[in-house]
Amino acid sequence: VQQSATVATPVSGASPDLLPRFLLEPEDVYIVKNKPVSLACRATPATQIYFKCNGEWVHQGDHVTQHSTDRSTGLPVMEVRIEITRQQVEKIFGLEEYWCQCVAWSSSGTTKSQKAFVRIAYLRKNFEQEPTAREVSIEQGIVLPCRPPEGIPPAEVEWLRNEELVDPALDANVYVTPEHSLVLRQARLADTANYTCVAKNIVARRRSASAAITVYVDGAWSEWSKWSVCGTECTHWRSRECSEPAPRNGGQECHGAELETRNCTSELCSPAAQGAEDVALYVGLIAVAVCLVLLLLVGVLVYCRKKGGLDADVADSSILTAGFQPVSIKPSKADNPSLLTIQPDLSTATMTYQGSLCPRQDGPAKLQLPNGHLLSPLGAGRHTLHHSSPAAEGADFVARLSTQSYFRSLPRGNTNMAYGTFNFLGGRLMIPNTGISLLIPPDAIPRGKIYEVYLTLHKQEEVRLPLAGCQTLLSPIVSCGPPGVLLTRPAILAMGHCVEASAENWSLRLKKQSCEGTWEDVLQLGAEPCTELYYCQLEAQACYIFTEQLGRFALVGESLSMAASKRLKLVLFAPAACPSLEYNIRVYCLSDTQDALKEVIQLEKQMGGQLIGAPRVLHFKDSYHNLRLSIHDMPSSLWKSKLLASYQEIPFYHIWSGLQPYLHCTFTLERLSPSTCELACKIWIWQVEGDGQSFTINFNIAKDTRFSDWLVPDSEVGSPALVGPSAFKIPFLIRQKIISSLDTPCARGADWRTLAQKLNLDSHLSFYASKPSPTAMILNLWEARHFPNGNLSQLAAAVAEVGKQDGALFAVSEAEC
Repeated sequence: VQQSATVATPVSGASPDLLPRFLLEPEDVYIVKNKPVSLACRATPATQIYFKCNGEWVHQGDHVTQHSTDRSTGLPVMEVRIEITRQQVEKIFGLEEYWCQCVAWSSSGTTKSQKAFVRIAYLRKNFEQEPTAREVSIEQGIVLPCRPPEGIPPAEVEWLRNEELVDPALDANVYVTPEHSLVLRQARLADTANYTCVAKNIVARRRSASAAITVYVDGAWSEWSKWSVCGTECTHWRSRECSEPAPRNGGQECHGAELETRNCTSELCSPAAQGAEDVALYVGLIAVAVCLVLLLLVGVLVYCRKKGGLDADVADSSILTAGFQPVSIKPSKADNPSLLTIQPDLSTATMTYQGSLCPRQDGPAKLQLPNGHLLSPLGAGRHTLHHSSPAAEGADFVARLSTQSYFRSLPRGNTNMAYGTFNFLGGRLMIPNTGISLLIPPDAIPRGKIYEVYLTLHKQEEVRLPLAGCQTLLSPIVSCGPPGVLLTRPAILAMGHCVEASAENWSLRLKKQSCEGTWEDVLQLGAEPCTELYYCQLEAQACYIFTEQLGRFALVGESLSMAASKRLKLVLFAPAACPSLEYNIRVYCLSDTQDALKEVIQLEKQMGGQLIGAPRVLHFKDSYHNLRLSIHDMPSSLWKSKLLASYQEIPFYHIWSGLQPYLHCTFTLERLSPSTCELACKIWIWQVEGDGQSFTINFNIAKDTRFSDWLVPDSEVGSPALVGPSAFKIPFLIRQKIISSLDTPCARGADWRTLAQKLNLDSHLSFYASKPSPTAMILNLWEARHFPNGNLSQLAAAVAEVGKQDGALFAVSEAEC
C-alpha cells in the first residue's frame, strides 16, 4: 500500500505523459565462490524503481538509489542497485533459475526491464573425455578428442603441446573443432609431443591427463648398388641401405636382405684354389674340436677328484653366491652336537645360520623349543644347517640348477635397486634409506626352484603413470620381479606413502602395470578384498602389499572432498661454501616419503649443499590453492633479497599430481659486505586458505654445521639382501610351533583371529582366512612391519595372552629341548 501511494506521487520535473525508459538494464551474472554480485538499472523519467526477483519484491532497504538529471532532456534519472548473495540463490536451487528484473514507475505508468539470471559458477573436476596416447605414421591424420568438465559458464578449451600453447592461427596444420577436439591434418615428426587439454572458466582451470603422441617413420630401402667386381672366390655382391627413409621413433625396420651375392666367372676367379682352401678349413675345424673335447675330459677328471674330498652330505652352493651369504664349507663330524637335521629337505642350499639349536631327539617327531621364554632371541653361536642326502642327489641338484631359466640379467650397482637369489627358505630385499622392502616368506618359492629376485625404486621421470581428474600419486613407483614367476605364498612389498587417509576424504587404489604397459586398478583400499591375489595393510606412513604376482606397483588416491590432504616434507638447503656475495636458499616441497628425501639429499650432496633447518611437514589440501613462499625479517643493513615480488608460488597442480619430483623455489640473497657471515631471517611457506609452516633461520653461513648429520642418513641394518633364517626375527622352529597351534579354529577363541586382534591386524580377517595358513600371513606381516627393530617380547606377550585361553596350547616339556 505504501508503494502504491508512493508511485502516485510524481516527482517534480517529471514529464507526466512519458513512460519510464531504461538507460541501463540488469545483465546475467555469475557468483564465484561466496562473493556477492551486484545488479543495476537506470531509467528516465521515473518516480520509483524496484527490483523483483523470482516473482517477489526485494525489500526497500536493500536498494541503493542515486538521482541525477539528464543534461540533454532535463528529465530526472534514477539508478538503483541491489546485491545478490550465494545463499539467496541456493534457497531455490533445483526449483528454477534465479532471476531478477527492474520495474520503473512514472505518472504515466510502469515499465519492466529484461530478466537478468544469477547463476552460481562452478567447474567440475573430471573431464567427460580425455585425449589418449597414440602412435601414428608420418603424414597420417590425428584427432585428439576432449570433452571438458561440466561447468557454468561453459568452459573454454585450449591445448598445450609440451606445456606450450597451441595456436591454430600460427600453424595451418592444426585446428580445433567446435567439439574442442584437436586435429592434426598431417602428422609430422615435430608433432611428437605430450598434448594436454585445458578447460577454464571464471572459477577454475582444469588439465586433462597428457596424451603422448609419437609420430613414427617406417624404414624403406635405397636402390641397390652396382655389382662388385668378380673376385677370386668366384662371387660378386651388391648392397643397399635402410635409409630412404631411415626408421624413426620406433618405426619398422626394412624387411629383406641388405647384401646380395651371386656366383660369377672372370679372369681372377680360380675354382681349383677355392676347393683346396675349403679342405684346409675343414681340417682345421676338426683339429680344434678334438682339442676342446680333450680339455673338457681333463676338467671333468679334476672336478671329480676335488668332489671326492668333500663330505657328501653338503650340497655345492657356489651357484648361489650372487644372493646367499658367504659360506665356509667344512666336512661334517658325526659327533658334533651342534648339527641338526630338520625335515623338510634343505639340500637346495647350505648357509650360515645364527642361533643355538637343540640336538635332534631319537623319539617321536616333535617341534623342539628351548627352555625359557617362548620367543627369546637365539644365541650368538654359529652353526651350519644342512640335510644329509646321497652324493648322486647332490650332483643331480647342481645339474638342475645349471639349466634353470629363472635367472635374469639385472643391472648391478644401482643405489635404488636390491637383488638376491632365493629358494624355498625365503628372505628379504631392502633398498637402504627408502623404507622400501620385499619380504619373501618361507615356502613362497616352490621347493626345487631358485629365483633371482630384484626390487627397484623408479624415478618418476622414467615411468609414466597416467592420472585422471583429481587423482594424485601417493607413493613411490616400485617394481619387484621377475614378473610371472610362480609364488605359492604372498610376498609382502613395503613402501611409504604421504596420504592423510580417511574414508570420507579419499578413495585409494593400488595400481599395477600390466604386461602390455597399461596401469590397472587391482585393489580398492577400504573395501572387502574382491580377489585373493592382493591385500594392502595401510598404516600412518607406510603400506604393506600382499601379492602373489610380482610386478610394478603404485598407490594412487582420488580426493572426495576439499578436506583431503597429503603430507609435504619441507626441506631447506643452501651452499656449504659461499665465495661470492650471492647466497641461494633452496626450499624443497617433497612428498613425505623416505625415498623422496633420500633423492634430494643425494642431489644436494652433488651440488655441495647443506641443510639449514630441520625438515617440517605441511598438510596440503585439495583446495586448488597454490603454495606460497616468502622471506621476511632480514637485516637490511647486511642483506638484501633479489626477489622482486612479495612471494613466490608453486602451482597447485604441480604439487597435487605427485609426478614432479624435486619441486623447489630459490631465494637469492646478496650480502652487502664480503665479511658478513651471520644470516637471520624467517621463511614462511603456506597454502592459500590452508596450512602453513615457518622456518626461523639464524646461523653462520661459513661454519655452522648443526644439521650436517641429516646429509648422512642412518644406514639400515644389515645387507640389502638377506636369505633364509637371517631375514626373519622369529626363529624358524618357534614360528612353526605358533602356526601349527593357532591355524586350527578353537571354540574358546584361542586361534589366529585372536592373535590378529591382539596385534591390531584384524581389519580384513577374510583375506587371512582365504589362505592355507592364516597364522603365517599374520606373522609375515609382523615381520614386514617390525624388521629389523621388532620387539619379540611384545609378540611373545600377545601369543601368551592367546595361550591363556587354552592352558594346554603351548605346553612344552623340558625333555623336548
